[in-house]
Amino acid sequence: MEGARFLDVKAYRPDLRFPFPKGFARRLTGATVTGLGRRAKYIVADLSSGDVLLMHLGMSGSFRAEKSGREKDMGEFHHPRGKPGKHDHVVFTMSSGWTVTFNDPRRFGFMKLVPRAALEAEPMLRNLGPEPLGNSFDAVMLAAAAHGKKTSLKALLLDQRVVAGLGNIYVAEALHRAHLSPRRPASILADRKGAPTAAANELVEAIKHVLQDAVRAGGSSLRNHRLPDGELGYFSHYFRVYDRAGEACSQPGCKGKIRRIVQTGRSTFYCPVCQR
Repeated sequence: MEGARFLDVKAYRPDLRFPFPKGFARRLTGATVTGLGRRAKYIVADLSSGDVLLMHLGMSGSFRAEKSGREKDMGEFHHPRGKPGKHDHVVFTMSSGWTVTFNDPRRFGFMKLVPRAALEAEPMLRNLGPEPLGNSFDAVMLAAAAHGKKTSLKALLLDQRVVAGLGNIYVAEALHRAHLSPRRPASILADRKGAPTAAANELVEAIKHVLQDAVRAGGSSLRNHRLPDGELGYFSHYFRVYDRAGEACSQPGCKGKIRRIVQTGRSTFYCPVCQR
């Protein structure tokens, strides 16, 4: 799509999670994708028209790219999904010869057109914290966000205003690697003056490492969202605590067993022995 022009756009329904913008197909047709990027879980396509096409996959959305009957291999960890059918909702015909189709069985995904000048004020983006793999996410920033907070470590890390894109799985895995209990108060990440503690430094490194490992492994899958052959996403095979309640802790020398508790309505998995 990058560098290509929209020759034709078809939306086969008026909405996904939200209604499509007024004149959606007309406003895209003829525009060129001048850049393609990402912010948190949003795909961001800059357009020659001055608009930005903001896309979110939701829980079950995917893109399928085809050219002359050939489906494009999306990369080493691409798995065949979203075959043509009733769940094809948007089709982009590009000047590059590729047809890009958005397929979403649950329709939790969405697409918006936002003027580039208004992107920072866009409600979906304006309150997002820094990217966890970006340079601005460090122990100093995390300590400042945690200073004096009575909330738990788990709740702090799931707050998208603190750090963008961390979910339940990766928070659990990162806390285990950092040997920190999810039940501890977030305030342990900062000293009295708000400077980062050793725990803050360890946690930031653990978050970055677990995300890098997950990207290399092709991501994670939950029980209700498996690959076509029934297997889970690759990183799912390397979970240390998530969804492993009752199993032995994988930390060398630890004799604990993984425990499941509920925090703010979400399942939390941790080792009560090595996570203090």
